Amino acid sequence: MDSQTQQYATQNLNLPHDVVPLPSGGVFYKNKKSAVKVGYLTANDENIILGGGTNLTMDLIRAKLYEPDMKPEDLVETDIEAILIFLRNTSFGPEIQMTVNDPKTNKSFEAVVSLAELNIKKGVEPDAEGLFETTLPVSNSVVKIRPLTLGQINEISAMVDQYPKGRPAPRITWRLERQIVEVDGSRDRAQIAQFVSRMMIADSKHIRKFLDDNEPRLDMQRVVTTPSGDKLTVFVGFGVDFFRPFF
Repeated sequence: MDSQTQQYATQNLNLPHDVVPLPSGGVFYKNKKSAVKVGYLTANDENIILGGGTNLTMDLIRAKLYEPDMKPEDLVETDIEAILIFLRNTSFGPEIQMTVNDPKTNKSFEAVVSLAELNIKKGVEPDAEGLFETTLPVSNSVVKIRPLTLGQINEISAMVDQYPKGRPAPRITWRLERQIVEVDGSRDRAQIAQFVSRMMIADSKHIRKFLDDNEPRLDMQRVVTTPSGDKLTVFVGFGVDFFRPFF
């Protein structure tokens, strides 16, 4: 990691912080850390949150992750979510107010959900490198894949923004090229890109579903009661509402 980021993280170790367990267990990282030191939100961090912007998550994690050998760009999405929940819960408590639509009346209402207890959904375990292996249903190729990191997700978003207007950006292709690490024993990036360009939709869907089913994930679904008395399952996202007390 660059020396400036390392020095910044090392200096922050002297500030108040706690240890946050990572849902991934650290299997996707070289250092295999299953938990990280994270600082508490301060008045200074309010500037980051109120500033908003497309880099809010990256800026906030960079300021609060007190690990000299880890960058927010290298973290997978589920671990980013765990850190954001820690920051939110330790600042405002685990209860979150959400605006939800009642499908029976088509009217919105306010619901309160809690993130006090977090369940982790897991499937098959990745190998020692943090890679999942699966056989594609159409090509019968054996691929090794891994979840995208925050840096890769932001990279794809930037590429989409820069893509010529009026033309559909090949975001699925870009994701697959980063998720696939090996095809039939080969890790040649040019070969993998060529393989992705010829991939059948059924194989692409298989990879997406395989990662959805097996990547360690926080269960962000909660059940609320609508004004009409029905039970409704909602998903807690990480948009503006997540840090609503600041707004």
